[in-house]
Amino acid sequence: MYLSRFLSLHALWVTVSSVMQHYPSVWGHYDVCKTQIYTEEGKVWDYMACQPEARDMIKYVKVTLDPPDITCGDPPETFCAMGNPYMCNNECDASTQELAHPPELMFDLEGRHPSTFWQSTTWKDYPKPLHVNITLSWNKTIELTDNIVITFESGRPDQMILEKSLDYGRTWQPYQYYATDCLDAFHMDPKSVRDLSQHTVLEIICTEEYSTGYMTNSKIIHFEIKDRFAFFAGPRLHNMASLYGQLDTTKKLRDFFTITDLRIRLLRPATGEIYVDEQHLARYFYAISDIRVYGRCKCNLHATGCKEENKRLLCECEHNTTGPDCGKCKKNYQGRPWSPGSYLPIPKGTANICIPSISSIGTNVCDNELLHCQNGGTCINNVRCQCPPAYTGILCEKLKCERDPGGCSQSSGQGPGTHGAHGAHGAVLLLLLPALLGATALC
Repeated sequence: MYLSRFLSLHALWVTVSSVMQHYPSVWGHYDVCKTQIYTEEGKVWDYMACQPEARDMIKYVKVTLDPPDITCGDPPETFCAMGNPYMCNNECDASTQELAHPPELMFDLEGRHPSTFWQSTTWKDYPKPLHVNITLSWNKTIELTDNIVITFESGRPDQMILEKSLDYGRTWQPYQYYATDCLDAFHMDPKSVRDLSQHTVLEIICTEEYSTGYMTNSKIIHFEIKDRFAFFAGPRLHNMASLYGQLDTTKKLRDFFTITDLRIRLLRPATGEIYVDEQHLARYFYAISDIRVYGRCKCNLHATGCKEENKRLLCECEHNTTGPDCGKCKKNYQGRPWSPGSYLPIPKGTANICIPSISSIGTNVCDNELLHCQNGGTCINNVRCQCPPAYTGILCEKLKCERDPGGCSQSSGQGPGTHGAHGAHGAVLLLLLPALLGATALC
């Protein structure tokens, strides 16, 4: 019986070891910021680079549409069925829940039938362009970890641009162009991510892969994050150490996968043909049932946690750092300039912790050697003297009655006799003199 158990455990260990070969420990998961280790000097903290887990970032997004009244249903209008562009008896009505298609339906749980979706007004003002900007904002710096996926309930648009911002929407840069005809729409040769390489991974391309209108059953548009990772980590992302090394040493690459906001610019709805059927303009509109964005809070490798507070994501900073992105050193921990953590060396990286400021070291207000609290005062944690009721001052060297208009008299009950304040000061000087002379001798 024991032999059979041993063989079972051995088989399990072989299986686990085989699986772990595909996920080498040298990748570094960076899920711990510090750990205690034992040295000759005793138990100490060992610090390492760390980052939060990736998550579904759509849970924390704020969506804005421009123009604001572009959602269908106010006033109610009819539109053509998705599968049959000439069956135009469907209704969008914002006042009726079953017929409304508000923006939040782009982010609700899918899997229900019929599916829920946001929908724009129809192209009733043709030939005026039907332009819609959908802005996704996090009020937080995000590092993308997986493909951005947009699922259309209508045909995929003939022309679209995906844009990103790194400064909370103040400026925008294109991420990727999408068109049925890239040359005609954007004066760009069509490419796919497979045409890129390590050296051209940051190139902004126009792709025709996802803009085929009514001519296909597929409704999904991708922005391929993982395919770009694969140029460094291999087809199955087995060599993450190589990717981490590139992200660590190439700021432009790191910034490419970092955002604060995304903007989906819908420029021309799916037509399925070269021309627009002006007799059936109710067949042209945009409808999106789902948007997926996966990533992690950017914490500069100084945190494993990211919490939502007052509807805003904040890193739970460690390594004596602070700020929404752990982007500065805490007060009294500015002994060297702040620096982000580093993925290197694999697997633990470098924490680059903030260290105590020089001014915060060795500046005791009081102690039990040279800086004694006077007149019966007590030194509290080397930072202040707790003085008796009649005394005040840094070292309890002053009488409180000195601040009174009449000074320290016998009638005040606080005076030290005929010596008054001068006697108190003299006593303090006499007490401090031997200590000061001893410190001078040491110097």
